[in-house]
Amino acid sequence: MFNSLSEKLESAFKNLKGEARINDLNIANTVKDIRRALIDADVNFKIAKEFTDKVKDKAVGEKVINAISPGQLMVKIVQDELTELMGGSEAAFNVTGNPAVILIAGLQGSGKTTFTGKLASYLKTKKNKSPLLVAADVYRPAAIDQLTVLAGQVGVDIYSERENTDPVSIAQNAIKEAKAKNKNVVIIDTAGRLAVDEAMMTEVANIKQAVSPTEILFVVDSMTGQDAVNTAKAFNDRLDFTGVVLTKLDGDTRGGAALSIKYTVNKPIKFVSSGEKMDTLDVFYPDRMAQRILGMGDITTLVEKAQAQYDEAEAKKLEKKIRKNQFDFQDFLDQLQQIKKMGNLKDLMGMIPGVGKAIKDVDINDDAFKGIEAMIKSMTPYERSNPDVLNQERRMRIAKGSGKDMAEVNAFMKQFEQMKQMMKMMNNMPMGGRFPGMKR
Repeated sequence: MFNSLSEKLESAFKNLKGEARINDLNIANTVKDIRRALIDADVNFKIAKEFTDKVKDKAVGEKVINAISPGQLMVKIVQDELTELMGGSEAAFNVTGNPAVILIAGLQGSGKTTFTGKLASYLKTKKNKSPLLVAADVYRPAAIDQLTVLAGQVGVDIYSERENTDPVSIAQNAIKEAKAKNKNVVIIDTAGRLAVDEAMMTEVANIKQAVSPTEILFVVDSMTGQDAVNTAKAFNDRLDFTGVVLTKLDGDTRGGAALSIKYTVNKPIKFVSSGEKMDTLDVFYPDRMAQRILGMGDITTLVEKAQAQYDEAEAKKLEKKIRKNQFDFQDFLDQLQQIKKMGNLKDLMGMIPGVGKAIKDVDINDDAFKGIEAMIKSMTPYERSNPDVLNQERRMRIAKGSGKDMAEVNAFMKQFEQMKQMMKMMNNMPMGGRFPGMKR
C-alpha cells in the first residue's frame, strides 16, 4: 500500500541527510521532490502545490534542536501536514436512531456490496448492533444473491423484494421490517453504474429523501486515483454525503484518492477496506495513515488487531505453560490461528516500523502457515502435547500425512525446539523476560 509514494518521499528527505541546518536551498530541493512524488501518486497539482507550500512555510528557518536532524524535522513537518490533509483526526460515525439508516453509494465495481457486508460485521461484532442489510440494487445480475451470501457469512438478516423494481419502496419497506424485528441499524446497498449518470444520481437522491439516512457513505476504489476524487465530487454535489470509504487498499494503490478526497469535497474518510474477507475493515485514522505513508509503520493498529483476538484467560494459561517450559505443538497451532484472524500477513508486517520497505518486493501469501499447520494436524493429540516423543518413525508418518518430505519436518522440529529454548531463556531473565513496567 502506497509503496511507490513512500519510496519517493524517502528519497526526497535524503536532500537533507547530513545537513546541520535547514536552509532555503535544501528546503527548495526537498519540497520540489515531495511535490513530484505527490503528483506521481495522482494527487491533483493544485493540492500538491498547496501542500508543499505549507511544508515550505513551516520548514524555512527552523533550527535543529538537540539531536534532531533537519531530515527528521522535515519528516515531522510532512507527517503533520499529511495528517491534516487527510482529515486531522478520526471522524465520528453516527449510528443513533431507531433504527439508524446508513445509505451506501458509489460506482459499480467500487466494492459497495462487499463493504456493506463488512460494515454489518463491524457493527455487529464491535458496536454490538443488530443490522439489517437491504438489497436495493435492482439492476445488477445476482446483486441480491451476493448480498444474501455476505449476510449469511456475517450472521445478519437481509431484506429483499425480488419482484419489486422500485428501490425507494424497497428501502421504505425494509425500515418497517427493521422496526418490527427490533433491528437497530439498516444498511442500504444501492445500485451503481460504470460511470456517473443522471438516472443513478436521481435514484439514490430519491432513496435519501424517502428514508432520511443518518449516514451516507460514498464507496470509492482507492486504485482509481484522481478519477475517484472527481467521482466523489459529483456524488457529493448531489447527495451531500457524510463520509468516504476507501476500498481495495491491498491493491496497487498510488495514494491520490486518500490524499485528495478530504481536500476536494471536505468530507472525512471514515473507513478503509482491503481484501474480500469480512473482517478486513478498519476505521480511518489520518495520523496512522500518514505514519504508514512515511514508512513509520502503524504499531497502534497492530496492537488493536492483536487485542481484538486476545483472550485473557487463555493468555494466562499459555504464560504458565511457557514458564514451566511446557509449550507444545497445540499451543503453537492455537497461536497461528490467532495471528491469521488479525488479517493479511503482509499488511500486518507492514505495520511494524522499518519492515514495510524491507518486504515490499516479497510475496507473503496468507497460506504461508499451511505447511506448518498440515504437519501439526498430522500429529496425534498425544504427540502435539508431548513434542519429545517424536522419534524418526513418528516423523516419517507426519511427513507422509502432511505431504512434506523428512527434511522439512526435521527443520520444523528444530525450529520449534529453538523457539522453546528462547522462551526458556526469556523466562529465566530478571522479571521473567518482561520489560520494566509490564504487569505480571
